[in-house]
Amino acid sequence: MSRNAAISITTPMPPPPWALLERELIRANNEHTRAFFDRYFDERGYLLCVERWGALDGPDDAIENLTNVPALYLIGGSDDLVAMCQKAQEGHFRQYTEARTEEVEFAREGMYYREFPVMFDWAHHQEGNAVTGTIGLCDPGDDRHIRRLRRFAGFFMEGDDLPGQIEVPNWDPEHRLIRSMFNGSRGSLLRRTTPLDWAGDRIEDGRFILAHGERHYQDMLDHYIGYEDVAGDHPLNLAATCMAFNAYVHTKDPKYRDWLLEYADAWVERTRANGGIIPSNIGLDGTIGGAAGGRWWGGVYGWAHTTITPHTGEPKSRLGVARCLDGFGNALILTGDRRYLEPWRTTLDGVNANSRKIDGVEMYPRMHNDDGWYEWMPEPYDDGALEIYYWSMDEADRGRVNSPWIDFLEGNNPGYPVETLQADIGVVRRKVQDMYDDPTTPDTRLSDNPNMFRPATVDALVELTMGGTIPRVGRPLHTRLRYFDPKRARPGLPPDVGALVDGLTADETRISLVNVNQLEPRTVVVQGGTYGEHQWTTVRVDGGEEHPVHDRVLNVELAPGAGARLAIGTSRYVNDPTGDFPF
Repeated sequence: MSRNAAISITTPMPPPPWALLERELIRANNEHTRAFFDRYFDERGYLLCVERWGALDGPDDAIENLTNVPALYLIGGSDDLVAMCQKAQEGHFRQYTEARTEEVEFAREGMYYREFPVMFDWAHHQEGNAVTGTIGLCDPGDDRHIRRLRRFAGFFMEGDDLPGQIEVPNWDPEHRLIRSMFNGSRGSLLRRTTPLDWAGDRIEDGRFILAHGERHYQDMLDHYIGYEDVAGDHPLNLAATCMAFNAYVHTKDPKYRDWLLEYADAWVERTRANGGIIPSNIGLDGTIGGAAGGRWWGGVYGWAHTTITPHTGEPKSRLGVARCLDGFGNALILTGDRRYLEPWRTTLDGVNANSRKIDGVEMYPRMHNDDGWYEWMPEPYDDGALEIYYWSMDEADRGRVNSPWIDFLEGNNPGYPVETLQADIGVVRRKVQDMYDDPTTPDTRLSDNPNMFRPATVDALVELTMGGTIPRVGRPLHTRLRYFDPKRARPGLPPDVGALVDGLTADETRISLVNVNQLEPRTVVVQGGTYGEHQWTTVRVDGGEEHPVHDRVLNVELAPGAGARLAIGTSRYVNDPTGDFPF
């Protein structure tokens, strides 16, 4: 088949329950998103709340209220979602550039500088990129967004466009590291942090609903006792590569690709040097554990980061090293090189190799401190195991994964599509009810209060229609397929079209497509991967003759009421990723 050649499907298919549920879930998400936006955002795109700096209810939580709304549009959500996100994004940048702290020193001149947080950790930066991370896929011709991506990526590499205005640069090119876990548009924080840096300025007790269980402001401060050691590099910082990744797919400027791979390679080497387990602290001199007394397990969100929850008095471990997957996944899409899976693969195996029998039960650790491994669980440590298997499709990685979705893809859980779609429709219903019951008002509302009922419940849709892993906020979308509607010249499934990915292997993608409209035809462009990183090689319709394709896109014409099951030969991670439309 030549580029953009079409296959025609004319065989009638009665609308399957999963297709009708997909369309209903998309419709319900559209309505919920509009209602949510109208309730919590004003005409400027500002969130109607009391602006604060902090990890519990800060700027990141404000825009995080629109998490996955761009993804909903990319699946086939309504046209107005893009303008809604763009309005909120522009309002968000203005709102938190204007917002200032009185007590937290580094945000006294604005919580944002040059439209990016002045400095924070990448768990919170990623939440703040809830819209920035994927909105470019909705409108790749938005020059303002592309300029913004260049600026944001520049904060974390050489060649920032205003380097003289950064007090402490984030990137150390000699040691290939980001200097602190607290980093941003005003550089890296090299001193020990205080609870005030994390919790933000004092608030009036009793005025707000504290969404994380705190009883008063003192609890908010006490939550961050033990969060002092941020100097040096941390695997969490690999999430910063998302900025360079997005800049590259929209500009093709090789400097973003080169920096991303240089930084990912540094962590590959550090993990090997640490016996296969990724270290959670790299000193400013480039040594493992160098900013934590030589302890590879040191630092905030590191392997030993267990603190006390103030309102319960109970210890709580807050391990954040799995965020490294953002960076390794970005490197994989850019290169197709599976060696970027090794650091986390060996980390999982290395942790679980320390299992022991406790009271006759095989137990596995989660954390490591000066006394060795601790926090024992009866299940192997498996954070990120699903991603590793999804990226590799290697049977050796399958054994770490316990997933009903993967079971379905292997033919062992046939009821999964209907069950999970019905469950997500139920989630939307509950969120809508909770939203209408919300007692907060703009002067008693913190930025994270609406997060509990934020719209865009898309997990089932991403798995079932796009063959992708559940989205992580701020992370590029990892999917086997992406759709475009050539009639409307936009991303997403056309109206009335249902898609069910029911099989994924290393070299084949199996999908059912159906047009539930009985009167009008539909045409859908099926692309290999979110960024066109996969290549279609062949296609078979309903088990018939195999036809060559040899392209990243395939046009499928669906007659009224028609549907079929396609088996598409797939070469994964062989194309240079792009954010452009295939029109």
